[in-house]
Amino acid sequence: MLSEMKESLPPSEKKIAIFILEHPHEAIHCTAAQLGELSHTSSAAVMRLCKSLGLKGLQELKLRISGDLQKEATSAYRDIQPGEETDAIVDKVTNNNIQAIRETTELVDYEGLQKAATALAGADRLHFFGVGASGIIAQDAQQKFLRMNIATSAFTDVHNAVMNIANIDEKDVLIGISFSGETKETSLVMEEAKKRGATTISITRYGQNTVASFADIPLYISASREIPAPFRSGATSSRMAQLHMIDLLFVKVVTAHFDEASGYFEQIQDIMKRLK
Repeated sequence: MLSEMKESLPPSEKKIAIFILEHPHEAIHCTAAQLGELSHTSSAAVMRLCKSLGLKGLQELKLRISGDLQKEATSAYRDIQPGEETDAIVDKVTNNNIQAIRETTELVDYEGLQKAATALAGADRLHFFGVGASGIIAQDAQQKFLRMNIATSAFTDVHNAVMNIANIDEKDVLIGISFSGETKETSLVMEEAKKRGATTISITRYGQNTVASFADIPLYISASREIPAPFRSGATSSRMAQLHMIDLLFVKVVTAHFDEASGYFEQIQDIMKRLK
């Protein structure tokens, strides 16, 4: 979180973030005043940093730092090099995917997840939008939520999405998916949906970004760096993190409306049996 956000933080908060990243073992034993002094800022700046990170206070920040320090070295993201052996590729890709899911889980805002699930379950229509690889996630989400007997669409082309948004209203929910949070098309779709009164939900990497700024309910996935090009064109850790968040939303909705969902699933299975 600190690594991802430090460049967008105000100067005093950035100083504290850099100090923590460079001296994490020392930081976890500091009071707010001590941390402010060591970073040449103030205790007030320390508390503002905690707020910027979405944390309750310094104690929670120190607990998270301490938790990271206890992680095994093998849990960190690992670069894939040209000419890697098959066993190394399997090991590194698997590790990176697991790490993306683990870090996304650590970033889950339970209140936000609850609000998003409630909005999805109560919507007349759901609209998922994403460009490129995020468009595949939108299509996966559509396939899942159609099972809940909710009118669900997925768009990967901004022209089709804009035509659809022309008829959107306050009973609709639009979910914009963008790993970077800076995809121009996704920002436009989110902005227009919000203007028309629809509930907007974003799924982006952790940190301040344009797509999340247009969301009534921002949801975040692991902000850890991607596998470098050219390897990122394949199965990447960001895609696994996005799919994980969609799964969390879907299962949350299903468990909250289990009896209703069970009825829909049984009807689907009955029809599918006729195809065998």
